[in-house]
Amino acid sequence: MIIDTTEVQDINSFSRFEFLKEVYGIIWFLIPIFTPVLGITIGVLVIVWLEREISAGLQQRIGPEYAGPLGVLQAIADGVKLLFKENLLPSRGETRLFSIGPSIAVISILLSYSVVPFGYRLVLADLNMGVFLWIAISSIAPIGLLMSGYGSNNKYSFLGGLRAAAQSISYEIPLTLCVLSISLLSNSSSTVDIVEAQSKYGLGGWNLWRQPIGFIIFLISSLAECERLPFDLPEAEEELVAGYQTEYSGIKFGLFYVASYLNLLVSSLFVTVLYLGGWNISIPNIFGSELFDFEINKRYGVFGATIGIFITLAKTYLFLFIPITTRWTLPRLRMDQLLNLGWKFLLPISLGNLLLTTSFQLFSL
Repeated sequence: MIIDTTEVQDINSFSRFEFLKEVYGIIWFLIPIFTPVLGITIGVLVIVWLEREISAGLQQRIGPEYAGPLGVLQAIADGVKLLFKENLLPSRGETRLFSIGPSIAVISILLSYSVVPFGYRLVLADLNMGVFLWIAISSIAPIGLLMSGYGSNNKYSFLGGLRAAAQSISYEIPLTLCVLSISLLSNSSSTVDIVEAQSKYGLGGWNLWRQPIGFIIFLISSLAECERLPFDLPEAEEELVAGYQTEYSGIKFGLFYVASYLNLLVSSLFVTVLYLGGWNISIPNIFGSELFDFEINKRYGVFGATIGIFITLAKTYLFLFIPITTRWTLPRLRMDQLLNLGWKFLLPISLGNLLLTTSFQLFSL
């Protein structure tokens, strides 16, 4: 049997072409997954560096300066240190709950980024119920904290987990009522539609001016959801050693650390989307040009998308100065004060704000 050499070469080249095509398809499948993860990781590292620099400035200290220029690599150094530390397990605890708890806390927060629009059409999932999906997913994180506290077989850890669950329930209701008011104003629960509704009226169309009471309640509730001072009762070191983190070490302890900053970043992003106009710079027709109008994201392709991402992140990181400075300014509340603030003050005020918004929308029809 005679085999033509040309045919063999054609078969081999076709096989190589098919293989390269499959590799190309896999790469394009993985790019949309790893790009947001890389961006979120860099964002968290920037927050950690910002908090250390701002806190150092408030306390008249030098802050991190040895790990990299201006100490920008300090967070990476801390992560590498935790990665190589021994991972200890409580001898009489529930090992499975102890191990699963940190993962649930991180994964539930990471899923929230899927509905955050970073620019025009730059969102992983533009859902009709996007903002409420964020609230539903973020409510899973305290379950992971409660599992961690129960699985540690430690009274301080268990008390920290119970505090986390009680705090989350207390402040999610006012937070949801504020989001519902924004949805009524925008006639949509999609994060993209909410930003576009604000862009129609320029700077005056920001929901910050239309919902000032809701903004203050949302800010307080988001701080409580992120367990930031003065609401860090679940890990109060003077009372509970370290709360639900007491028995953790190594990378599992690092996951809780990452989860807190992931939650802080996503909360700031939603403040930008819901109240600060999102990717829209909201200065329409300046000097007779539409360069800074909402239309830039539609007309200028990649350049417009880059500008939209930059504006969103700039607003987010400017807003982050509030929770960071609050941490080093206000003292910690007692548990009864925290619950009274949520149930006796924020809940009635947010409910009244929702009723006023509903009445306004009905009379404007």
